[in-house]
Amino acid sequence: MAIAAKARRLPGRLVTGAFILNAGVGKWSADEETAARLHGMAVGTYPFLAKLKPKDFARLLAVSEIALGSALLLPVVPAALAGAGLTAFSASLLGMYVKTPGMRREHSLRPSQQGTALAKDAWMLAIGLGLVADALTQPDSAGGAKPGAGAAASVDAGG
Repeated sequence: MAIAAKARRLPGRLVTGAFILNAGVGKWSADEETAARLHGMAVGTYPFLAKLKPKDFARLLAVSEIALGSALLLPVVPAALAGAGLTAFSASLLGMYVKTPGMRREHSLRPSQQGTALAKDAWMLAIGLGLVADALTQPDSAGGAKPGAGAAASVDAGG
């Protein structure tokens, strides 16, 4: 992989990874009240999470955030993999934003005062999608396209 690709991805991975890692570490020792609040909000959007106890949910969320934050910070984790994780995580947060009453202004995607905290997670979705797209369109180190990407091109070129 070219140094330019790594350098291009670095700011988004560092800032987002540090932010998510910090959030996970903070949730690791969540008290009962905080765990109940996090769990309640998540269950409102994703009812299957009701099976978990609030404290277990907070621990699972903390572990997930610590793992995702670390994956973004560690350059040995491929950008496509880290980006896919970030995309899934941020999409779940945006799902809560869209589905939770009071998060958006009436008949709009624009956030209410309460919804701003979740709506801002759209930047994480954009960074995740950007990492995946960049990794999938990055030529390999030999200067050619990634394996499989050139099949259509070689047919079009007559070969």
